[in-house]
Amino acid sequence: MAIADFRQRGTHAGFASPTPVERRRPRPAAAGEPWTYVLNGATVRVTVSVIVPARNEAANLAALFDSLPPVYEVIVVDGHSVDGTAEQALALMPEARIITQTGRGKGNAMREGLDAATGDIAVFIDADGSNEPGEVERFVLALVNGADLAKGSRFLERGGSADITGIRRMGNAALRGIVNRMYGTRFTDLAYGFNAVWTRHRDLLELDCNGFEIETLIHIRAARLGLVIEEVPSYENQRTVGSTNLHALRDGIRIAAVLIREIADQHVNRRPEREGRSDT
Repeated sequence: MAIADFRQRGTHAGFASPTPVERRRPRPAAAGEPWTYVLNGATVRVTVSVIVPARNEAANLAALFDSLPPVYEVIVVDGHSVDGTAEQALALMPEARIITQTGRGKGNAMREGLDAATGDIAVFIDADGSNEPGEVERFVLALVNGADLAKGSRFLERGGSADITGIRRMGNAALRGIVNRMYGTRFTDLAYGFNAVWTRHRDLLELDCNGFEIETLIHIRAARLGLVIEEVPSYENQRTVGSTNLHALRDGIRIAAVLIREIADQHVNRRPEREGRSDT
């Protein structure tokens, strides 16, 4: 099976190779070990850090951990939970790294998890059951095959959502249209949290927001840097237990504010793009 079977090419001007690269599925990895691929006859080993921002998600962790493939490390960033999220995470997965969030908000949790990651690749996945853990390999494959950022899309073929509301869908479409026009991208989804990135790019991205708007900021910053972006089809489930911390109007305004700030930085301050790409 070719990696291209999993990917939507052409989200940014800096594409990965248009020729599908044949690969063999990696042998099942044990926790703490790298994933192994064979690409064009060469063996590639990558370590994968899965970052799980979690605030009062104790009831959802069992389903997530049961479905998560073995990876190099799982980092749970506990956002001052009062339901025993950290304790439950350790009981279910003793090898997991638990970080107590120093700030507040999902964006802050993602930043702290990314800073703590020691793997080659960081995959962000929600703790509430809305993301499919079995899709993690799709994101890793996109990076192994040349992408710098793999972003999930609910609006590609083989993607979908059982959770998005009409208001959120319209807001996503409006903001996506602006971003695509401003940055020459062809994103099909803008505000979705299932993403993966090479950890070597974390300093370049300079992520600096604390809320759900960080999901959009990652995509915009990657486009401004000229990084290779690949969209990956992803299915969004309804959360397993509890209610979402996302507020469509409030967080939509915060996303719009981030977009305005980035446009101002690019045009008003005459910074057309952020400084160069890291290939080390």
